[in-house]
Amino acid sequence: MNDASPLRVAIADDALLLREGIAKVLESGGLDVVASVGTGDELVRLVRDGGIDAAVLDIRMPPTHRDEGIVALEQIRASGSEIGVLLLSMYATPEYALRVMQTGSGTGYLLKERVSEPETLVRAIETVAGGGSVVDPEVVEQLVKRSRADDPISRLTERERSVLELMAQGYSNGGIAQTLFLGLKTVETHVRSILQKLDLEESPEHHRRVLAVLTLLGER
Repeated sequence: MNDASPLRVAIADDALLLREGIAKVLESGGLDVVASVGTGDELVRLVRDGGIDAAVLDIRMPPTHRDEGIVALEQIRASGSEIGVLLLSMYATPEYALRVMQTGSGTGYLLKERVSEPETLVRAIETVAGGGSVVDPEVVEQLVKRSRADDPISRLTERERSVLELMAQGYSNGGIAQTLFLGLKTVETHVRSILQKLDLEESPEHHRRVLAVLTLLGER
């Protein structure tokens, strides 16, 4: 992110008051809210017109209030756009999170309650805008508890699981090092070990991190 050019963000949610609240949080965090709409279709058109670096949208919007936000995300990716997209949900639903992450890098899934945590919300948008991935900590916790003995995740040490959970939340290696009070080289070693234990083949590093998160979500 260039300090002279703040990220241009669009918001899509059918609740006007929530859109306004999100806009205030983002603007106070130094982001530029350039558009605010009430449906996924409107957001898809905005993305097609250009001028947006990232989008924040609700999963459930008109007309059915089911998965319109995810459908909009899938349409955005199908169009070839690589803007950062952060989905917000009232519920910690692993199945939704998995569907979001399957669209590739630059995507995230957070609970709406994170709107009251400005730093978390802004960091998540900056992460997806930079091509990273973010999954809400509550979803990650559910998935870790759900893991079985035959799951690939069971191969990881306790420390490696902690590192992977932070990777899923969008932390860089430097951020993981600060959070866990570890040296950067130690974190890099853990990340390499995680990728090896999850049998992720050599490919661009960022893509492998997304695959690792998908493994945590339960499917590759």
